[in-house]
Amino acid sequence: MIRSEFNDWFHFKNHHLPVTNRKPPLPAPLFYGVLAFTLFLFGGILSLHAQINTAFQITKIDLSMPNTPAITSDMPAKSTGMPKKWLEVDVSFNWKSTLNTEKYADDVVVNYYILLANKSIAFPQGTLLTGQVTHTAIPANSQTELRSVMFVAPRTLERFFDGRVPSSKETAIVDIGVTISRQGQVVASKSLKGTGDWWPQYPQTPGYLLNKNETPFAPLCWDYYEPIKKQP
Repeated sequence: MIRSEFNDWFHFKNHHLPVTNRKPPLPAPLFYGVLAFTLFLFGGILSLHAQINTAFQITKIDLSMPNTPAITSDMPAKSTGMPKKWLEVDVSFNWKSTLNTEKYADDVVVNYYILLANKSIAFPQGTLLTGQVTHTAIPANSQTELRSVMFVAPRTLERFFDGRVPSSKETAIVDIGVTISRQGQVVASKSLKGTGDWWPQYPQTPGYLLNKNETPFAPLCWDYYEPIKKQP
């Protein structure tokens, strides 16, 4: 009798009392909504990964101070004396695409950060000149180095060095940083002297750097550098 009553009580406890440690399932509409959102988010992540699934590498940064090139013409020569010195930053890079269908890349942006060695009362940290150039038709997996270039005009050097152009490239700059961006994301970076991205700690001075097409060097070494995108 006692065993029978105990079994009846145990059966009642197990089948009629709520289980507090188990969460009820989501309603069907909410469940499928969450599932759809998860799949959408996952697909977006895969799509973004595919868009930027490329490998850019900056291999070298060269600094030189060439003179203004002498270009001959039938017009009377006009000169103010000795040709002046420019600051030229030459960048070598490569691109190994991981997508078999991607043969060329457009809108590849090379960003330049040139820290001038002009520390003074007016420029206590020196002046960080910034600028960018957008290249088009960059070939994937090229067997030769790809190249970009940026210039600082003689008058700009005079502007930031109290009227005098530095006598050498060593006395002209502290360091140079270069990054490559694609689809709004930085895909490569390199510094001439230092390590790491040091340039964000300095105030930027844009508007003074010139790409090759904006200088008298434009018609020279045409096949040496990557094409520059024409701005609208």
